Amino acid sequence: MPEPTPIPIEQLQFAMPPTHAGIEEERRHHKERLVAALRLFGRYGFEEGVSGHITVRDPEFTDCFWVNPFGVSFALMTVSDLILVNAEGKVVEGRHHVNQAAFTLHAQVHRARPDVVAVAHSHSTYGRALSALGELLDPITQDVCAFYEDHALYDAYTGVVVDEEEGRRIAAALGPHKAVILRNHGLLTVGDSVDAAVWWFLTMERCCQVQLAAKAAGKPVPIAHQDAVRTREQLGTDLVAWINYQPLYQQIARREPEMFG
Repeated sequence: MPEPTPIPIEQLQFAMPPTHAGIEEERRHHKERLVAALRLFGRYGFEEGVSGHITVRDPEFTDCFWVNPFGVSFALMTVSDLILVNAEGKVVEGRHHVNQAAFTLHAQVHRARPDVVAVAHSHSTYGRALSALGELLDPITQDVCAFYEDHALYDAYTGVVVDEEEGRRIAAALGPHKAVILRNHGLLTVGDSVDAAVWWFLTMERCCQVQLAAKAAGKPVPIAHQDAVRTREQLGTDLVAWINYQPLYQQIARREPEMFG
C-alpha cells in the first residue's frame, strides 16, 4: 500500500467569519447569532429574573441595536421576539418593551465605541462573586491571559443603571478594552461580532471561577508579564474569540433550530 499523500492545506475546511451579500443578509445573520447567544446564556444559567442582555448594532441604522425584550426567557428566545431600539431607547421594531437598564448601559457603550458591534452583560455567578471583591483578573492561566491588560474595573456601585451619566461612566471605564468588571454587579464584554462578545463573556466567567477557586485553595503562581503579553497577542483577538465560539454555536443551532423561526 502506498504512503498516504497529505491533503493540500487549501483543500481543508476551516471556518472564518462570513461575508454578506447585502444589508438584509447581514441583519438576519446578526439576529440569528444574537438569539443563539441568548439561548446559550439560558443554558449556562446566566438568566437572573429579567436581568441580563446582549445587544448587536444594526448594520444599516448604526445608532440602533437589536436586543432581547424585557421579560422574555433567554431559553425560549426566537428571532421574532427580538426588538430594535433607537438611540433614545424607543422600540422601533418588535412587540415587546425594552429593559431600560439594558438600553442605558449598552447604548452608552455602543456610542463610545463605534468599533463595537455587540455587547454582552449578565449577572453570572462567578462574575458577580469576583466583582464583589473589586479586583481584576490575574494572569494565572493561559486562558485568562486573553484579558491581560485588556480589561478594566468600574470601581463604583450606585444601584441599577438607569441614567445616561452612569452609563457614560461605565463606558469610560471600559475604554478601549474588551471587558469591564462592574463592582458589586458583574461582567460586561464587547466584540466586533456577537460571537466574539459572547465568547469573551463565557470565557471571562470561567476565568473568574478559576481565580476564585485557585485563591481559595492557596497562592496562585502568576504568569510572567512578557509571557502574559505574548499569550494575549496569540489568544486575545476578536477573530480568535469568533473561532473559539463556533463549536458552541453549532451545538445550539443544531439542537434548537426552532429559535430561527
